[in-house]
Amino acid sequence: MNALNKQVDGNHYKKFVIQPTEFIHKNNIPFIEGNVIKYICRWRDKGGMKDLDKVIHYIELLKELESGNKERCNRRQSRIKAFIQGWRRELGSNLRKEDERTETNSG
Repeated sequence: MNALNKQVDGNHYKKFVIQPTEFIHKNNIPFIEGNVIKYICRWRDKGGMKDLDKVIHYIELLKELESGNKERCNRRQSRIKAFIQGWRRELGSNLRKEDERTETNSG
């Protein structure tokens, strides 16, 4: 069995075309940003408001850790913006693919 097909403690990631872990790994996303992705993806299906609190906490940590070097922080912000734009494009593309599959299967 492929490890991505196995999930311990729930099935909240299985609904995604690309699971957060796979997306984070393939895009070499750092730890803090990866946790933001993980918790924001699962909050409705697993941790609820507690997961949203974790997202906020990780973003606060990121801001605090990055604020020591303004130039580095500016580069990081640009990278985060680019990451978010790429995530939105990929998510939109995956949703369209899922809609096409649903239409094909129900048609």
